[in-house]
Formats: sequence, C-alpha cells, structure tokens
Amino acid sequence: MLKKAELVQFRQLLTALQKRLRGDVEQLTDEALDTGAASADSKSPTHLAELGSQTWEQDFALRVVENDQEVLEEITAALKRIDAGTYGMCQACLEAGKSPTKAGIPKGRLQAIPYCRNCVECERKREEFTT
Repeated sequence: MLKKAELVQFRQLLTALQKRLRGDVEQLTDEALDTGAASADSKSPTHLAELGSQTWEQDFALRVVENDQEVLEEITAALKRIDAGTYGMCQACLEAGKSPTKAGIPKGRLQAIPYCRNCVECERKREEFTT
C-alpha cells in the first residue's frame, strides 16, 4: 500500500504528464492536419515525391497522436484509481481474486510507468495473450 505522501507525488507526476501530452497532441494534430489556409498554399508540394513525404509525415504524426491519446486515457484511469483508493494495485491480480495486500505493483514500476494498471507478471501474460 502506498502512503498518502506517495499518492500525492504520483498524482502530481500524472497531472504533469497529462498536461504535457495534451499540449503535444494539440500541436501535432494542428501540424498534421495543417488547418491554416495560408500554410496550405506555401506547403503545397511541387513534386510527386514531396507529396509522398508529406503524406508519410502526416500519417506518422497522426499515429503518434493516437498513441498519446491512449496514454492520456490511461492517465485519466490512473487518477481515478487514486481517487478510488486502488492506485498501485494490480488490476489483473484483483480481478483474479488476490487480496489487495498481495496485488501491489512495485514502486519502481509505478515510477517508470505511473499510469500502469498491472504488475510486470500480469502485464507479460496480457501481452502474450494479445500478440
């Protein structure tokens, strides 16, 4: 179980990460979709190869945005777990019926991936199942 002070630190870490990712998503989306009319005129490709590069860059940026949005959803879920008092507990272990005292996620894992839902063992099993 995490102490109150640790929960406060993790909430601050998650909130800071959330703000940064929201800014990244907004900027990348704007750049990828190139919403300005003036920029459309100045960036119009003059060669077919340039069009291919521009399309690839746009596709890449949108994939990054999609990934960042998934992380933002995980961060929101982690903040809800803090509010619910289940942050730091492996969701898969709890679903499998383990007691909350045995379903803890190591602090080192939470520091590396503060929005993680599962312990390393359960995450490995989940990834093996999905691949």
